[in-house]
Amino acid sequence: MKQFLITAAGVFAGLTIFLIGAPFVLVSLALSAAAPPATPARTVLELDLRKPLTDQAPRNPLLGLGRGGTSVMSIIETLRRAEGDDRVKGLLVRLPETGIEPGMADEIRLAFRHFSASGKPIYAHSQGIYPGGVPTTAYMLGAASDAFWIQPGASLQATGLANEDVFLKGFFDKYGVVPQYEQRYEYKNAVNGYLFRDYTPAHREATLSWMGSVYASNLAFAAADRKTDAAALRHTLEAGPYLADDALRLKLVDRVGQVREAEQALLEKAGDGAQAVDFDDYADANRSRGGSGDAIALIEAEGPIVTGEDQGGNPLTGGSAIHSDELSEAILKAAKTRSIKAIVLRLNSPGGSDTASEQILDAVRVAKANKKPVVVSMGTYGASGGYWIASEASAIVAQPTTLTGSIGVFGGKFALGPALARFGVNIEDIKVGGPYAGAFGVAQPFTPEQRAAFSGWMDRIYGEFVARVARGRNLPVERVREIAKGHVWTGAQAKALGLVDEVGGFYQAVDKAKALAGLTGDVPIRRMTPSQGPLEALQKAFGLSAASSRTLAAAAWVFGDPRAQRILDTLAEERLRSQGGGMVLAPAPFR
Repeated sequence: MKQFLITAAGVFAGLTIFLIGAPFVLVSLALSAAAPPATPARTVLELDLRKPLTDQAPRNPLLGLGRGGTSVMSIIETLRRAEGDDRVKGLLVRLPETGIEPGMADEIRLAFRHFSASGKPIYAHSQGIYPGGVPTTAYMLGAASDAFWIQPGASLQATGLANEDVFLKGFFDKYGVVPQYEQRYEYKNAVNGYLFRDYTPAHREATLSWMGSVYASNLAFAAADRKTDAAALRHTLEAGPYLADDALRLKLVDRVGQVREAEQALLEKAGDGAQAVDFDDYADANRSRGGSGDAIALIEAEGPIVTGEDQGGNPLTGGSAIHSDELSEAILKAAKTRSIKAIVLRLNSPGGSDTASEQILDAVRVAKANKKPVVVSMGTYGASGGYWIASEASAIVAQPTTLTGSIGVFGGKFALGPALARFGVNIEDIKVGGPYAGAFGVAQPFTPEQRAAFSGWMDRIYGEFVARVARGRNLPVERVREIAKGHVWTGAQAKALGLVDEVGGFYQAVDKAKALAGLTGDVPIRRMTPSQGPLEALQKAFGLSAASSRTLAAAAWVFGDPRAQRILDTLAEERLRSQGGGMVLAPAPFR
């Protein structure tokens, strides 16, 4: 009877998963297998930057369903291919109303300038630029075009940058919540909102520093591309906001018109019979297939850094993380592949676990020991744990506005016992062992002995971080301690401090990797980013084991549907191909 119940439960689970999961996989496979539309002989690409934007494409193939966004890496790689495609005659860009992350904007601007230098025009159209994000990046991207259009009656409000932080100390004091965090050191301000009622002098200094650097960089690039004086442009923009006609009169834009008019103007410039093609459709139809022979490995990593491997989640929601097992394995695989001569690690991370970061850094060391240079290309963020990973790379390339450094650590807990006691809730704990056991329980604050032990541990972690940076960047430990303290720098500032080797984008990092590996000419880039096939994505999303997958096959047999079997066959083939190839309430420091 027991075995019967187990078997029945397995079949029931398989049937349920088949009914829920198989349609997702079927649609995903159908979309990926469908032949993309042919590219017309005269094509104008249309890129919409108003959609959600990530630095890298999602690793979960099921996230491609109902594609609602794109990635910076896809944009820059596709534009490079489009430069050499005689069918592509120009690019129309829809600008975001509140801008995008500064590092993303820098990378896309470089791609725009390179595309335009190939002789193919870029028209940018804006329906207005407004506060609420980083509006100066939207203006900078428009300035990088050959013709900057704005919709009639729209506003141009790129008057500066603003930032808000929420401070909860007064609320916590009122209700008896005790936040207990250690920071190394005064600039590590991620938890300042819990500990203070206002900006500390160090917090204010660091925030104004990186904001000022981003603002100055945006304006300098916009002025250079508009061929005007940076100080004059700043004065004009800050005197805003403006309506479209005023922006045209002040030569902040080139044309006032609807998006259809901008599109028509570019199509006419492209020649008789020119057609508009969605950028993502063109990217799908002309995706790079890699190549054989000597190559540079591209490994991508985006999100907070955690230990282990991806255990899956909702297969149709976004979000990404850097899993130490998977990323380190990808780096080690590239290090062992004879045809790989160098590695470019595209990194976009605000930080995470120190132990996970160290595991990935160890793989970087192995690659270097195997005489494979590792060049880190930083996106919007290369901070905290992200910088720990990069610290001993062969070279680091960052955008001028990349938020990097933040060499520091924080950790701690909330003591909720006093607050809950006001509502008649009592928390008691029982423990065995030393006095540090139970230190991270939420019932009571640290004892003096526990706080001292925790503080000493944080000091040691911070010292390890500093030591790695000093060794990797060939800097005296004392100098690293001066520029560390949890301070966030932009890429331009980090270059001056010796924390970054070059200011530039992804293709500058590729050129650096080629030079370090002694490669010349056109060297193919082989993507070796950890990825999932549809079957693996479903297994992780629904918590399936290999045995459960066999149950799924049994469910298909029960249905007796040959289409279901074809799905399973396709999934099996996909699996074979894939095989070929912050708030911390625990004692883990967060970087």
